[in-house]
Amino acid sequence: MAPQVPANALHLMARVYKDIFPRVHTELNQWISKAKDIPNSELRDQALASIESKTFHCEGGGIYALLARDKWKESIRFIVAYQTISDYLDNLCDRSTSMDPKDFRMLHQAMIDALTPDNEIKDYYYYREDKNDGGYLGDLVQTCQSVLRNAKDYVGVYEHTLKLGGLYSDLQVHKHVIEEERIPRLKNWFKDHQKHWPNLEWFEFSACTGSTLGIFCLISYTLGGEMTDSLANQIEKSYFPFMQGLHILLDYYIDQQEDEEEGDLNFCSYYDHEEQMKQRFVFFVKQTNQEVQKLPDAAFHQMIHEGLVGMYLADRKVSNIQHAKGFVRELLKVSGVKATFFYINTKMYHKLKPGKPL
Repeated sequence: MAPQVPANALHLMARVYKDIFPRVHTELNQWISKAKDIPNSELRDQALASIESKTFHCEGGGIYALLARDKWKESIRFIVAYQTISDYLDNLCDRSTSMDPKDFRMLHQAMIDALTPDNEIKDYYYYREDKNDGGYLGDLVQTCQSVLRNAKDYVGVYEHTLKLGGLYSDLQVHKHVIEEERIPRLKNWFKDHQKHWPNLEWFEFSACTGSTLGIFCLISYTLGGEMTDSLANQIEKSYFPFMQGLHILLDYYIDQQEDEEEGDLNFCSYYDHEEQMKQRFVFFVKQTNQEVQKLPDAAFHQMIHEGLVGMYLADRKVSNIQHAKGFVRELLKVSGVKATFFYINTKMYHKLKPGKPL
């Protein structure tokens, strides 16, 4: 009998610590070994740094593998590979001497190919000097493709994963160009979508496109053999824009000081003032609450939502943010009791593993 999707927080965390996190690290260790063998020193350094500093992304994404039931290991294989592509390319674009949008577009073609099992591997480094990765990026793409090739009914969700993957790639191109072009490009991009999301600001829409959670949810349900056209449609609506937007806005919230020091774009900086930002976060929390109730395994998705709030707000970096105490208190209150449970759980996890990414 296939394992049940956890419906309460204790069951969820037991599976996460017993099965999900260890398997995520097994997969990551294989990619670390491959990254160490990258011939080009710049690509090698960025590949290793992206895994070291962003392990949390794979751990958090890996929780969606529980939706794949007895195919959870295959789901983790996809999630870790796809998220590793995302984090690696983000490092290449953030810490790169290149400011060429053609370069960023070509790099992120890897994320589109990873979602398209029949696509051939390309020269993703075509527009940059650093090229020889020893097949590292191509291997990541082919790992994703191999999982999807064996996923029954993937053809029915492809339009949804491609849409979300395409929006993600568009964001990465627009936000990494030369500084004076970033905002105009992002605002013009939003104009193409504003009619669908009139209740969002341009920077909020950008944040909503920057998450991989909807893709992980779609793939995991597909691997679990439960996918239908109506479910695929509902997952997209339930995750985009609000669940994904909440995810990325929280990510930007905790990175405010770091991004200011590095000169990186941070969407939270475009709110007029602290109170406005808090109220918009509350809005995203409430919208996410409504949308996830429309999904099967609603209790699981609600826990993911509450877990995002609790875990991000428990991050060590929050202590460096001015007025954070009131912000944290308000968001935990509106998110529900389980958000506080995950907040406390994460604080304990930090103490047990000091200095290690969540």
